[in-house]
Amino acid sequence: MTRTSPISRAVRVTVVAVLSAAMLVPMYIMVVNAFKPQQEILLSPLGLDLATATTDHIAAAWQNTSFPVVEGYAVTLFLVVACNVVAIGASVPAAYTIARTPTPLFRFVLFFFVAGMFVPAQIILVPAIFVLKALGLMGTLPGLVLFMSSTMIPFTLFIFSGYIRMLPRSLDEAASIDGAGRQRILWTIVFPLMRPIVATAFILNALSAWNDFVSPQLILGPGSQFRTITTGVYAAVSTYTTNYEIVFPTLLLAVVPILLIFVLMQRHIMGGLSAGAVKG
Repeated sequence: MTRTSPISRAVRVTVVAVLSAAMLVPMYIMVVNAFKPQQEILLSPLGLDLATATTDHIAAAWQNTSFPVVEGYAVTLFLVVACNVVAIGASVPAAYTIARTPTPLFRFVLFFFVAGMFVPAQIILVPAIFVLKALGLMGTLPGLVLFMSSTMIPFTLFIFSGYIRMLPRSLDEAASIDGAGRQRILWTIVFPLMRPIVATAFILNALSAWNDFVSPQLILGPGSQFRTITTGVYAAVSTYTTNYEIVFPTLLLAVVPILLIFVLMQRHIMGGLSAGAVKG
């Protein structure tokens, strides 16, 4: 067993500490400024005076008539569920076919989908807008669901195919001998065994849908009656001024639910990913 030298360990700890600080500082700024008045935010964005800190700004953001937070939660939750249904529903049969047909053609198909993981969604957003306009779906929730779910399919298909490869083929063969067809084998035998990786895909896709700002902003449009919890922050931003007393509390309200879900479910995320990495 190779032993790690103290210098190597110190370098790794330092790198992790620096990266952690770089990610936590923006979070810190958001949290402390959610409890401060506008003037104090502008004068001291990094400080927090406990004597003047108040939750009134969070209450004001919650009751903001320009952007009802509850409606933002509802729209975002709809996107999370709808995109996952489309992405998982399309990926399960495709992953099963690819995993159970180890031919060069299907390996190329898997490679084709995996390549989509390395294409930023922002690059294909403009061409997708032209497609949605041609289909009459621009500015609609179905159009947004169609685009967002398509960006989730490559990753979902990749982890599903790896997980299905781990499942023994004897399950399929035994069911086939009993007269079950491929569709029945997939949905009654294989799919129930995929619960850990399906839960992992659902949570990771939910994080992606919840945090997406660019796609809803461009596809739905700034004047849409539907606003997600992230695009609703723009309700406090005008051409010449920005009401930080509303912006930071709204950002905090947007982050807290999905952050809690991630903290509570991270064990399932890691368990599903590690199970799918055993084979394939």
